[in-house]
Amino acid sequence: MSSVIDPIGRAFERLVDYARLVRLHRPVGVWLLLWPALWALLVASHGHPHEHVLIVFALGALVTRSAGCAINDWADRHVDGRVQRTADRPLATGRIRPGEALAVYLVLSMAALGLVLTLDVQTILYALVGALLMAVYPFLKRFFAIPQLWLGIAFSWSVPMAWVAETGRVSTTGWIMFAASVAWVVVYDTMYAMVDRNDDLRIGVRSSAIAFGRHDVAVLCVLQVVTLALLAECGVLAGLGAWFECALVVGSVFFFYQYRLIRERDRDRCLRGFVNNQWFGLVVCLGILLDFAYPHG
Repeated sequence: MSSVIDPIGRAFERLVDYARLVRLHRPVGVWLLLWPALWALLVASHGHPHEHVLIVFALGALVTRSAGCAINDWADRHVDGRVQRTADRPLATGRIRPGEALAVYLVLSMAALGLVLTLDVQTILYALVGALLMAVYPFLKRFFAIPQLWLGIAFSWSVPMAWVAETGRVSTTGWIMFAASVAWVVVYDTMYAMVDRNDDLRIGVRSSAIAFGRHDVAVLCVLQVVTLALLAECGVLAGLGAWFECALVVGSVFFFYQYRLIRERDRDRCLRGFVNNQWFGLVVCLGILLDFAYPHG
């Protein structure tokens, strides 16, 4: 009996390792990637996105983020073991080999491509640009002072993609929303980088948390205001009303709470500030939904 159980147990452990490689146990990254795409789909379609496009973008967020985690861990395989937060990752501990991580990345990338190929040609071209942006990001932290800016562009590229998928073009509102999303990503990923700042300084990895130095909290506060201002402009251009305005007010409360968390630069509190951003994305999405559902609310 044990001869049967042991292979099953080992297979289950392997599945758990692969799940941890692509961070299925930490879905916050999927939500952070998905929210700007949903904002864009809803506004571009006036609250009624095509069902097929919505499904593709939702599944695409899961698959793309998972693929990004795999290539990120492969790129960081020599440094993750020296960073407190990442020392237990499967690739850093040797539970998964580098070749396996690359294989997972390729399989997931092909799955993402398969999803995108069900859309129109113009959206496919935008998606290829997004895939390139995402693939390059893990390698930038060796020489680019603010890799979080590149991540912001990569994570936010779903906004113009969504606009093209729904309308065939990216409007001014779409590009302003893209800029708002970029600023927001820099905010929350800098909070994430603040968790690793001491380790990154020791091993020579670059991040916005290091580049901003002692002005980090002030810079993030400015970027939070920029995010809210750009989203407010999107609301004006899209004709959104009271529900969306209330959502931005609630979002500003979340931002203030994040400031309270990160102002002392405590590692655990900075991580909580990062995670809290998923609720900001949700509130903005709900504001858009309610405004289209109840336009006179």
